[in-house]
Amino acid sequence: MDRKKILFVAPTLKAGGAERITAFLAQNINTTLFEVKLIVIGFEKDAIYDIQNIETHFLNKSRYLKAIPLLLQMIKREKPHIVFSSSGHINITLGLFSLFFSKIKFIVRETNIVSVVNGFPQEKNRLLFFLMQQLYPYLDVIICQSHDMKTDLVQKLTINPSKIIVINNPIINEIQTVKPKNKSGTIRFITVGRMSWIKGHLRILKILSQLKYDFQYTIIGTGLENECQIIQEEVLRLKLEEKVHFIPFTSNILSEMQQHDFFLQGSYVEGFPNALLESCSVGTPVLAFEAPGGTREIIQNGINGYLAKNETEMLSILNNLELIQKIKAEDVIQSVSKKFDKSSILNQYETLFLSA
Repeated sequence: MDRKKILFVAPTLKAGGAERITAFLAQNINTTLFEVKLIVIGFEKDAIYDIQNIETHFLNKSRYLKAIPLLLQMIKREKPHIVFSSSGHINITLGLFSLFFSKIKFIVRETNIVSVVNGFPQEKNRLLFFLMQQLYPYLDVIICQSHDMKTDLVQKLTINPSKIIVINNPIINEIQTVKPKNKSGTIRFITVGRMSWIKGHLRILKILSQLKYDFQYTIIGTGLENECQIIQEEVLRLKLEEKVHFIPFTSNILSEMQQHDFFLQGSYVEGFPNALLESCSVGTPVLAFEAPGGTREIIQNGINGYLAKNETEMLSILNNLELIQKIKAEDVIQSVSKKFDKSSILNQYETLFLSA
């Protein structure tokens, strides 16, 4: 049987959920069934993911618009069976390309609850939303990370449900079986994610400032300079500078998570929270807000964490240490280890690609 040729397209190979999943698929897909090539819009020097066994073409462009003609040329030259992307701007372009390449299947992975994100002033992009409305219907398959995401595309972008499939994100790292015990008596919280208003750092800080017990809080991530500054200024305003610690980037995120007692997620919306899933994979329970997206598909109250409806309920949960400390690390790990197993998720992608 001839192998199906797939072109995977990524904006960069910098740290990021979409980039990580694309690199994982390209690196691990069954090469007896598929011929794989990876096209990266950005620069090789920025790559942090393992792509050593993949034929990779870096277009070395800092702006995506300048890369579009090169991407078009490569698709014409390679004549793939499938072109895959997991980045909004590229997804839109593939929707346009699909009008001119009837024999190629254009399959994309959506990363956001589009209409919800677009409803926040800080994230609003009317042009992007308009282009999605116009061009997404021409794509052959759209992979959603959560059922909320699928519902959003059907209702807000009027995408035909038959074109949409839900595939959750996998746990890519190896499952950790031993979690070190906290012997200090100080509760250790951690949040991992882009420093942005929509991620809810400010409401987490507000709640933590009201706790009566001793704690330390680590924030791993970075973002736009003005948004980082707002968060850092809030730490000072709430007099939490002795308790809050910022780490812009680390290659040891799993180790950091494992050394903390609870993962906090303040997000107002999440496509599918990779960092939250990783926290569960190392046995660190999660305290998060209910929000559109995949969070509720991961969290089981009392098993691997708790979901709060609002700030008052979150504060109540955090103040009930007896309740949240009952959660066992082994139960947290078991809650996600099978459902989000990387081999199972990879098989779902391979089945989709074979049927395309």
